[in-house]
Amino acid sequence: MTQHTKNLLLAAALSLAFIGIWDHFYAFPQMDKQRAQVVEQQRESKIPKLGAPERAVEAAKPALVRTRAAALADSPRISIDTRSVTGSIALKGGRIDDISLKNYRETVDKSSPIIVLMSPEDGPDPYFADLGYLTAAIEQPPLLPTTETLWTPDSDSLTAMHPVTLSWDNGQGLRFKRQISVDDDYLFTVEESVENTSEKPVSIFTYARVTRVGHPKGSGYAALHEGFIGVIGEDGAQEVNYDKIEKEPHGVKTFKGLGGWVGFTDKYWGAVVAPDQTAPLEARYSSVGGAVKTYEAETVSEPKTIEPGKSAATLVHVFTGAKKVDILDHYKVDPGLKRFDLLIDWGWFYFITRPMFRAIEFLSRILGNFGLGVLAVTVLVKLAFLPIANRSYQSIAKMRSIQPKIKALKEQYADDKHKFNMEQMELYKREKISPLGGCIPMLLQIPVFFSLYKVLVVTIEMRQAPFFGWIRDLSAPDPTNVFNLFGLLPYDPTHVAFFGPYLALGVWPLLMGVTMWLQMKMNPEPTDEIQKTMFSWMPVMFTFTMGGFASGLVIYWTWNNSLSILQQWIIMKRAGIKFE
Repeated sequence: MTQHTKNLLLAAALSLAFIGIWDHFYAFPQMDKQRAQVVEQQRESKIPKLGAPERAVEAAKPALVRTRAAALADSPRISIDTRSVTGSIALKGGRIDDISLKNYRETVDKSSPIIVLMSPEDGPDPYFADLGYLTAAIEQPPLLPTTETLWTPDSDSLTAMHPVTLSWDNGQGLRFKRQISVDDDYLFTVEESVENTSEKPVSIFTYARVTRVGHPKGSGYAALHEGFIGVIGEDGAQEVNYDKIEKEPHGVKTFKGLGGWVGFTDKYWGAVVAPDQTAPLEARYSSVGGAVKTYEAETVSEPKTIEPGKSAATLVHVFTGAKKVDILDHYKVDPGLKRFDLLIDWGWFYFITRPMFRAIEFLSRILGNFGLGVLAVTVLVKLAFLPIANRSYQSIAKMRSIQPKIKALKEQYADDKHKFNMEQMELYKREKISPLGGCIPMLLQIPVFFSLYKVLVVTIEMRQAPFFGWIRDLSAPDPTNVFNLFGLLPYDPTHVAFFGPYLALGVWPLLMGVTMWLQMKMNPEPTDEIQKTMFSWMPVMFTFTMGGFASGLVIYWTWNNSLSILQQWIIMKRAGIKFE
């Protein structure tokens, strides 16, 4: 073992030790501290509300940490029951703050609880949508409904066949009505109307808002956006994550345009409000509060003046549900929500990622398994890039064929690195080999394979999709683990202090590591000793890194590596190059 290798191994061991100590003594305690802060903030204050066009914040009110059931009991409610959702609407404030998704469960166990998406204020994880009115009047402003207003319903239940109308009279000549309907999927349509029976004209704004308390736990994928999301006017998606909103002046980012929608997106779920798509509006993302933030995504309409004896109405759509591609595409057409498919983070290569998803979906229906659909599309992509890949592997084969000559040059000019590099370039010229010949064709394939990776990360269709054998959920890590002998020993290695998170190493991650090692062994070895050692250890590092990733991704990488090995082996064999 060379000194370079010893130094590299020592550095790697020290780095892993430092990460383990950091997690144990700082990162995990900080996470516990933040959880405690969430509880404390919910105990001490309520969520601040908008009270004027200038976004003045009302004084906080004391509240207690309570169960979700107790928070739901704070207000009389009308029930919601459709094919896709169940829950209720609070008559106090008219909020949509109780939504559960019937078709999705927390785990693959069919007896596990269904997904709870929206939750009321003063309960755990508050997350809700509400609508309201604002006024610019300074002298004698009209009495408007607030988040404490108790609305009167004309029915005690809301279904896809039967809408509900909420009413409230301010006693000063203004009568407010809120008609709420819902489809069989995840879209609420709310028609707000105001009738002016007073003797004076009234000028009011309407707002629609989604509120979320506390920084939600993310999925952990750097390639996936989670946080604020919206489309305002003709611009593309406006994406801001929870941390970056803090860097905006006063924690606020504003937009203006004609029509659009704003809200929040998680990996699989979303909640947005979409006002009239033909009317100008102002939108903003904001963050307020101390240790535990309250995040708001909202839109405010232009003011409307209602003359005596007249009325005015506005239309708002509220989406709360699963980000299924077909459903979002439908809402893009009817009721015409602008670029609503961008609620899914398709990434920079949208024009590739969308067709890639459709191909996987189509083949999955034919083959009867989403995982098989992914493998089939990988084969099709490999076939499509066969000419480019062949040129790349042919170049690699030529590079491998001259490795003995390069090794001889290295020994000859061991003490003169500059002379070695010059002679090596001359060798490339004589053999008509481009050092980059194997890289450039591969680079052309990166957008396509990244798009395929993106599909596997962002689409809900892979969630809890079974494969074969022990893989019952392609969106979850491989449940087997080599460190407990694949379940024979009664303990969970991922709970081990320091290194637990790095010990999620199942069968498929091991297979992926082997295929990666084989593929790298088929390539020419770097001449630099440090690079050579790093490349030798790279499959090991990737194996441990990918252990906690979704098994669907690991299976895809294993399959893709295997196809690449087969393709490269055939080319090398035809070129007469022996692989050992």
